[in-house]
Amino acid sequence: MIRIGIVGTSSISERFVEAVDAVDGVVVSRVASRDADRARSFADAVGAPGTAVGLDHLLAADDVDAVYLASPNSVHAEQIAAAVDAGIPTLVEKPAVLSADDWNAAVRDARARGVVLLEAMRSAYDPGLAAVRELLPRLGTVRRVSLRYEKRSARYDHVLAGEQTNIFDPALGGSSLRDLGVYPLHALVRLFGRPREVHGVRVGIASGTDGLGSALAVYDGFVADVAWSKITDTALPSEIQGEEGSLTIDAIDAPRRLTLTPRGRTPQVIEVDAPPSPMAGEVERFRDAIEGADVAEDQDLTALTLRLVDGVLAVPLS
Repeated sequence: MIRIGIVGTSSISERFVEAVDAVDGVVVSRVASRDADRARSFADAVGAPGTAVGLDHLLAADDVDAVYLASPNSVHAEQIAAAVDAGIPTLVEKPAVLSADDWNAAVRDARARGVVLLEAMRSAYDPGLAAVRELLPRLGTVRRVSLRYEKRSARYDHVLAGEQTNIFDPALGGSSLRDLGVYPLHALVRLFGRPREVHGVRVGIASGTDGLGSALAVYDGFVADVAWSKITDTALPSEIQGEEGSLTIDAIDAPRRLTLTPRGRTPQVIEVDAPPSPMAGEVERFRDAIEGADVAEDQDLTALTLRLVDGVLAVPLS
Protein backbone atom coordinates (compact mmCIF):
# COMPACT_ATOMS: atom_id res chain seq x y z
CA MET A 1 0.00 0.00 0.00
CA ILE A 2 1.42 3.38 -1.06
CA ARG A 3 0.77 5.97 1.65
CA ILE A 4 0.30 9.47 0.25
CA GLY A 5 0.64 12.74 2.12
CA ILE A 6 -1.30 15.74 0.84
CA VAL A 7 -0.09 19.34 0.84
CA GLY A 8 -3.05 21.70 0.65
CA THR A 9 -6.59 21.76 2.00
CA SER A 10 -8.57 23.19 -0.92
CA SER A 11 -11.42 21.57 -2.83
CA ILE A 12 -8.98 19.97 -5.30
CA SER A 13 -7.48 18.03 -2.38
CA GLU A 14 -10.95 16.78 -1.47
CA ARG A 15 -11.40 15.46 -5.01
CA PHE A 16 -7.95 13.90 -4.86
CA VAL A 17 -8.91 11.96 -1.73
CA GLU A 18 -12.04 10.71 -3.53
CA ALA A 19 -9.83 9.52 -6.38
CA VAL A 20 -7.44 7.74 -4.02
CA ASP A 21 -10.39 5.99 -2.41
CA ALA A 22 -11.38 4.69 -5.87
CA VAL A 23 -7.92 3.32 -6.76
CA ASP A 24 -6.38 0.12 -5.43
CA GLY A 25 -2.97 0.16 -3.79
CA VAL A 26 -2.97 3.74 -2.48
CA VAL A 27 -4.22 5.49 0.63
CA VAL A 28 -4.03 9.01 2.06
CA SER A 29 -2.05 8.89 5.31
CA ARG A 30 -1.52 12.55 6.23
CA VAL A 31 -2.63 16.07 5.42
CA ALA A 32 -0.21 18.98 5.70
CA SER A 33 -0.94 22.65 6.23
CA ARG A 34 0.97 25.51 7.81
CA ASP A 35 -2.00 25.78 10.20
CA ALA A 36 -2.25 22.75 12.51
CA ASP A 37 -5.96 23.25 13.17
CA ARG A 38 -6.74 23.51 9.48
CA ALA A 39 -4.78 20.34 8.78
CA ARG A 40 -6.64 18.47 11.52
CA SER A 41 -10.04 19.74 10.41
CA PHE A 42 -9.42 18.75 6.79
CA ALA A 43 -7.96 15.37 7.75
CA ASP A 44 -11.01 14.61 9.86
CA ALA A 45 -13.32 15.65 7.03
CA VAL A 46 -11.68 13.33 4.48
CA GLY A 47 -10.83 10.48 6.83
CA ALA A 48 -7.05 10.85 6.84
CA PRO A 49 -5.49 9.51 10.05
CA GLY A 50 -2.52 11.88 10.33
CA THR A 51 -1.55 15.52 9.92
CA ALA A 52 1.61 17.53 9.49
CA VAL A 53 2.48 21.17 10.05
CA GLY A 54 4.29 22.21 6.89
CA LEU A 55 6.02 20.27 4.13
CA ASP A 56 9.18 19.42 6.08
CA HIS A 57 7.15 17.67 8.78
CA LEU A 58 5.25 15.73 6.11
CA LEU A 59 8.38 14.60 4.26
CA ALA A 60 9.95 13.39 7.50
CA ALA A 61 6.93 11.31 8.53
CA ASP A 62 7.50 7.55 8.57
CA ASP A 63 4.02 6.85 7.20
CA VAL A 64 4.40 8.91 3.99
CA ASP A 65 5.69 7.11 0.89
CA ALA A 66 4.68 9.77 -1.65
CA VAL A 67 3.23 13.29 -1.76
CA TYR A 68 0.59 15.17 -3.68
CA LEU A 69 1.17 18.92 -3.94
CA ALA A 70 -1.97 21.03 -4.23
CA SER A 71 -0.43 24.28 -3.03
CA PRO A 72 -0.41 27.65 -4.85
CA ASN A 73 1.30 27.54 -8.24
CA SER A 74 4.03 29.90 -7.12
CA VAL A 75 5.49 27.48 -4.54
CA HIS A 76 5.34 24.27 -6.60
CA ALA A 77 8.97 24.43 -7.76
CA GLU A 78 10.48 24.79 -4.29
CA GLN A 79 8.19 22.12 -2.85
CA ILE A 80 9.06 19.71 -5.67
CA ALA A 81 12.74 20.31 -4.98
CA ALA A 82 12.28 19.56 -1.28
CA ALA A 83 10.33 16.36 -1.93
CA VAL A 84 12.76 15.11 -4.57
CA ASP A 85 15.70 15.91 -2.30
CA ALA A 86 14.02 13.76 0.37
CA GLY A 87 13.61 10.93 -2.15
CA ILE A 88 9.80 11.11 -2.05
CA PRO A 89 7.77 10.40 -5.22
CA THR A 90 5.83 13.54 -6.12
CA LEU A 91 2.56 14.22 -7.90
CA VAL A 92 2.10 17.96 -8.41
CA GLU A 93 -1.13 19.67 -9.37
CA LYS A 94 -1.23 21.41 -12.72
CA PRO A 95 0.35 23.66 -13.75
CA ALA A 96 3.32 21.79 -12.31
CA VAL A 97 5.53 24.91 -12.19
CA LEU A 98 5.52 28.40 -13.65
CA SER A 99 7.76 27.77 -16.67
CA ALA A 100 9.06 25.01 -18.90
CA ASP A 101 12.61 25.73 -17.76
CA ASP A 102 11.59 25.21 -14.13
CA TRP A 103 9.96 21.91 -15.05
CA ASN A 104 12.93 20.68 -17.04
CA ALA A 105 15.22 21.46 -14.11
CA ALA A 106 12.94 19.60 -11.72
CA VAL A 107 12.76 16.59 -14.03
CA ARG A 108 16.56 16.47 -14.43
CA ASP A 109 16.92 16.50 -10.66
CA ALA A 110 14.27 13.81 -10.18
CA ARG A 111 15.75 11.55 -12.84
CA ALA A 112 19.27 11.97 -11.41
CA ARG A 113 17.99 10.91 -7.99
CA GLY A 114 15.70 8.16 -9.31
CA VAL A 115 12.58 9.83 -7.89
CA VAL A 116 9.16 9.75 -9.58
CA LEU A 117 7.87 13.18 -10.60
CA LEU A 118 4.55 13.55 -12.40
CA GLU A 119 2.14 16.38 -13.13
CA ALA A 120 -1.48 15.81 -12.10
CA MET A 121 -2.98 16.59 -15.50
CA ARG A 122 -6.22 14.66 -15.05
CA SER A 123 -7.41 15.03 -18.66
CA ALA A 124 -4.27 13.26 -19.92
CA TYR A 125 -5.38 10.05 -18.22
CA ASP A 126 -9.10 10.37 -18.92
CA PRO A 127 -10.68 7.60 -21.04
CA GLY A 128 -12.42 10.27 -23.10
CA LEU A 129 -9.18 11.61 -24.53
CA ALA A 130 -8.12 8.06 -25.41
CA ALA A 131 -11.43 7.64 -27.25
CA VAL A 132 -10.78 10.83 -29.21
CA ARG A 133 -7.37 9.53 -30.26
CA GLU A 134 -8.87 6.24 -31.46
CA LEU A 135 -11.40 8.05 -33.67
CA LEU A 136 -8.89 10.36 -35.40
CA PRO A 137 -8.08 7.96 -38.30
CA ARG A 138 -11.76 8.01 -39.30
CA LEU A 139 -11.59 11.75 -39.99
CA GLY A 140 -9.08 11.47 -42.80
CA THR A 141 -6.50 14.23 -43.11
CA VAL A 142 -6.99 16.66 -40.23
CA ARG A 143 -7.32 20.27 -41.35
CA ARG A 144 -8.73 22.24 -38.40
CA VAL A 145 -8.79 21.69 -34.64
CA SER A 146 -10.83 23.85 -32.25
CA LEU A 147 -10.39 23.13 -28.54
CA ARG A 148 -11.88 25.18 -25.75
CA TYR A 149 -12.36 25.28 -21.99
CA GLU A 150 -14.40 28.28 -20.90
CA LYS A 151 -16.07 28.26 -17.50
CA ARG A 152 -16.82 31.31 -15.39
CA SER A 153 -15.37 31.09 -11.90
CA ALA A 154 -17.48 32.18 -8.94
CA ARG A 155 -14.31 33.82 -7.61
CA TYR A 156 -14.42 36.30 -10.47
CA ASP A 157 -17.11 38.05 -8.45
CA HIS A 158 -14.41 38.83 -5.87
CA VAL A 159 -12.32 40.48 -8.57
CA LEU A 160 -15.30 42.51 -9.73
CA ALA A 161 -15.77 43.61 -6.11
CA GLY A 162 -12.20 44.90 -6.02
CA GLU A 163 -10.79 41.99 -4.02
CA GLN A 164 -7.83 39.71 -4.77
CA THR A 165 -8.23 35.93 -4.83
CA ASN A 166 -5.65 33.17 -5.27
CA ILE A 167 -6.63 31.85 -8.68
CA PHE A 168 -6.59 35.36 -10.17
CA ASP A 169 -3.53 36.59 -8.25
CA PRO A 170 -0.47 36.86 -10.54
CA ALA A 171 1.81 36.91 -7.48
CA LEU A 172 0.70 33.34 -6.76
CA GLY A 173 0.90 32.24 -10.38
CA GLY A 174 -2.84 32.68 -10.85
CA SER A 175 -4.01 32.89 -14.44
CA SER A 176 -6.91 31.68 -16.54
CA LEU A 177 -4.38 30.30 -19.01
CA ARG A 178 -2.54 28.35 -16.32
CA ASP A 179 -5.73 27.13 -14.66
CA LEU A 180 -7.95 26.23 -17.63
CA GLY A 181 -6.01 26.95 -20.82
CA VAL A 182 -3.56 24.17 -20.03
CA TYR A 183 -6.32 21.58 -20.57
CA PRO A 184 -6.91 22.22 -24.28
CA LEU A 185 -3.22 22.97 -24.84
CA HIS A 186 -2.18 19.68 -23.24
CA ALA A 187 -4.84 17.79 -25.22
CA LEU A 188 -3.56 19.45 -28.39
CA VAL A 189 0.05 18.36 -27.93
CA ARG A 190 -0.93 14.92 -26.64
CA LEU A 191 -3.02 14.32 -29.76
CA PHE A 192 -0.94 16.12 -32.40
CA GLY A 193 2.50 16.89 -30.99
CA ARG A 194 4.46 20.13 -31.13
CA PRO A 195 3.06 22.91 -33.36
CA ARG A 196 5.35 24.78 -35.73
CA GLU A 197 4.39 28.12 -34.22
CA VAL A 198 1.86 29.61 -31.80
CA HIS A 199 0.26 33.04 -31.71
CA GLY A 200 -1.73 34.05 -28.64
CA VAL A 201 -3.69 36.84 -27.04
CA ARG A 202 -4.79 37.31 -23.41
CA VAL A 203 -7.47 39.65 -22.10
CA GLY A 204 -6.54 41.18 -18.77
CA ILE A 205 -8.76 41.73 -15.74
CA ALA A 206 -8.49 43.99 -12.68
CA SER A 207 -6.50 41.46 -10.63
CA GLY A 208 -3.57 41.84 -13.02
CA THR A 209 -3.76 38.53 -14.87
CA ASP A 210 -5.65 37.12 -17.86
CA GLY A 211 -9.35 36.35 -17.56
CA LEU A 212 -9.59 34.73 -20.98
CA GLY A 213 -7.60 34.27 -24.15
CA SER A 214 -7.06 32.47 -27.43
CA ALA A 215 -4.17 30.92 -29.28
CA LEU A 216 -3.63 29.86 -32.87
CA ALA A 217 -1.27 26.91 -33.29
CA VAL A 218 0.14 26.25 -36.75
CA TYR A 219 0.95 22.70 -37.86
CA ASP A 220 2.02 21.35 -41.22
CA GLY A 221 -1.27 20.98 -43.08
CA PHE A 222 -3.69 22.25 -40.45
CA VAL A 223 -4.36 24.92 -37.87
CA ALA A 224 -5.62 24.67 -34.30
CA ASP A 225 -7.43 27.38 -32.37
CA VAL A 226 -7.54 27.12 -28.59
CA ALA A 227 -9.78 29.18 -26.30
CA TRP A 228 -9.94 29.48 -22.52
CA SER A 229 -11.82 31.64 -20.04
CA LYS A 230 -12.56 31.90 -16.33
CA ILE A 231 -14.80 34.96 -16.71
CA THR A 232 -17.34 33.70 -19.28
CA ASP A 233 -19.21 30.48 -20.04
CA THR A 234 -19.80 28.73 -23.33
CA ALA A 235 -22.16 26.10 -24.69
CA LEU A 236 -19.87 25.37 -27.64
CA PRO A 237 -18.09 22.01 -27.93
CA SER A 238 -14.58 21.35 -29.13
CA GLU A 239 -14.22 20.02 -32.66
CA ILE A 240 -11.72 18.31 -34.93
CA GLN A 241 -12.32 18.61 -38.67
CA GLY A 242 -10.87 16.22 -41.22
CA GLU A 243 -11.32 15.84 -44.96
CA GLU A 244 -13.47 12.72 -44.39
CA GLY A 245 -15.46 13.81 -41.35
CA SER A 246 -15.65 15.81 -38.17
CA LEU A 247 -15.64 14.98 -34.47
CA THR A 248 -17.29 17.15 -31.82
CA ILE A 249 -16.23 16.77 -28.19
CA ASP A 250 -18.55 17.87 -25.39
CA ALA A 251 -15.77 18.78 -22.91
CA ILE A 252 -12.06 18.64 -23.70
CA ASP A 253 -11.08 18.18 -20.05
CA ALA A 254 -13.36 15.15 -19.66
CA PRO A 255 -14.87 13.95 -22.97
CA ARG A 256 -18.07 11.97 -22.37
CA ARG A 257 -20.10 12.49 -25.54
CA LEU A 258 -18.36 12.38 -28.89
CA THR A 259 -20.22 12.92 -32.17
CA LEU A 260 -18.56 11.50 -35.26
CA THR A 261 -19.97 12.83 -38.54
CA PRO A 262 -18.50 11.10 -41.60
CA ARG A 263 -18.67 13.27 -44.73
CA GLY A 264 -22.17 12.97 -46.26
CA ARG A 265 -23.34 10.39 -43.72
CA THR A 266 -25.40 10.18 -40.53
CA PRO A 267 -23.70 11.34 -37.31
CA GLN A 268 -22.74 8.67 -34.79
CA VAL A 269 -22.74 9.41 -31.06
CA ILE A 270 -20.14 7.68 -28.91
CA GLU A 271 -20.70 7.73 -25.16
CA VAL A 272 -17.62 7.39 -22.93
CA ASP A 273 -18.09 5.83 -19.53
CA ALA A 274 -16.95 8.09 -16.72
CA PRO A 275 -14.25 6.77 -14.37
CA PRO A 276 -15.15 6.34 -10.67
CA SER A 277 -13.54 9.73 -10.01
CA PRO A 278 -12.39 12.42 -12.48
CA MET A 279 -8.88 12.23 -10.98
CA ALA A 280 -8.67 8.43 -10.75
CA GLY A 281 -6.57 8.16 -13.92
CA GLU A 282 -3.79 10.39 -12.65
CA VAL A 283 -3.72 8.54 -9.32
CA GLU A 284 -3.44 5.22 -11.15
CA ARG A 285 -0.63 6.59 -13.32
CA PHE A 286 1.20 7.87 -10.25
CA ARG A 287 0.83 4.51 -8.51
CA ASP A 288 2.09 2.70 -11.61
CA ALA A 289 5.06 5.08 -11.88
CA ILE A 290 6.04 4.38 -8.28
CA GLU A 291 5.82 0.69 -9.10
CA GLY A 292 8.15 1.12 -12.07
CA ALA A 293 6.24 2.49 -15.07
CA ASP A 294 8.22 4.87 -17.28
CA VAL A 295 6.75 8.40 -17.24
CA ALA A 296 9.39 10.10 -19.40
CA GLU A 297 6.84 10.76 -22.15
CA ASP A 298 4.41 12.22 -19.62
CA GLN A 299 7.14 14.55 -18.36
CA ASP A 300 8.05 15.58 -21.90
CA LEU A 301 4.41 16.44 -22.71
CA THR A 302 4.21 18.55 -19.56
CA ALA A 303 7.33 20.40 -20.70
CA LEU A 304 5.88 20.96 -24.17
CA THR A 305 2.59 22.27 -22.76
CA LEU A 306 4.43 24.63 -20.43
CA ARG A 307 6.57 25.86 -23.33
CA LEU A 308 3.39 26.84 -25.18
CA VAL A 309 2.05 28.52 -22.04
CA ASP A 310 5.32 30.42 -21.68
CA GLY A 311 4.98 31.73 -25.22
CA VAL A 312 1.43 32.96 -24.72
CA LEU A 313 2.23 34.47 -21.32
CA ALA A 314 4.99 36.51 -22.98
CA VAL A 315 2.33 38.40 -24.92
CA PRO A 316 1.24 41.56 -23.05
CA LEU A 317 -2.31 41.63 -21.70
CA SER A 318 -4.79 43.39 -23.94
